Amino acid sequence: MIRRADLHTHTTASDGLYAPADNVRMAKEAGLYAVAITDHDTVAGVAEALRAGRELGIVVVPGVELSTVANDRDIHVLGYGFSLNDTKWLTRLEELREGRNRRNERILANLSRHGMPITPEELAAAAGKSTRKDKSVGRPHIAQAMVDKNYVSDLREAFDLWLAEGRPAYERQERASSQEAIGWIHEAGGKAVIAHPGIYGDDDLVLSLLERGADGLEAYHSDHAPEQERRYAEWAATRGKLATGGSDFHGVKDGKVYHGPIGNRSVDADVLELLQSEV
Repeated sequence: MIRRADLHTHTTASDGLYAPADNVRMAKEAGLYAVAITDHDTVAGVAEALRAGRELGIVVVPGVELSTVANDRDIHVLGYGFSLNDTKWLTRLEELREGRNRRNERILANLSRHGMPITPEELAAAAGKSTRKDKSVGRPHIAQAMVDKNYVSDLREAFDLWLAEGRPAYERQERASSQEAIGWIHEAGGKAVIAHPGIYGDDDLVLSLLERGADGLEAYHSDHAPEQERRYAEWAATRGKLATGGSDFHGVKDGKVYHGPIGNRSVDADVLELLQSEV
């Protein structure tokens, strides 16, 4: 029997639209053997997902997606197999979220200067969550707050006109280097995988990171073309690295699935043993 694993999904612990338990339920409905919870800079959704996994008979893989920088380019690094009780690791995640919060404050100040004030309470309401420190709030939530206050008509307009890089309200996030983040994941006992390499437009940089410490590439992703998936899987295989895959599911809003539905991209669940093995 083929066992499939979707190793990249987001929940309301960061910028996903569904609760962790909902992601697990959808994974079961999609016929998956396993699903990973990989929220941005937080593991706040993992405990709920693990409980749901036990109830529904789905393997839940604790994960995280770190926002990093390499060669002045935003690079996302997926982490798996780390210790959920490593205090140094959890402190580092908290520091990354604090950097996000400082960035959010600068973005809100920029919007206010352009006649679009948003209070912290309004941002929290748009994010659909409390201001708990272990939750990750970012630009998609600010975009939703802009929609809620009728500053823009939809999320795309918020980004295209105001929040995307180079637009008036944009602020760069304080980020660890990709190499530093890979080291953090290793120190916590985990494996580091370069997320969605096809979206960066810099294969030389991706290959450099793979050869300088990353444990694998997310070869299979909702935004990858078939030829990209073949290339990245081959790069990983020829270097003795992991080739992972996932939908990057964020949810469904106004009939649109962000990136792809759960199970849209998956890999054989045999890779889970490799993600859990010692670094």
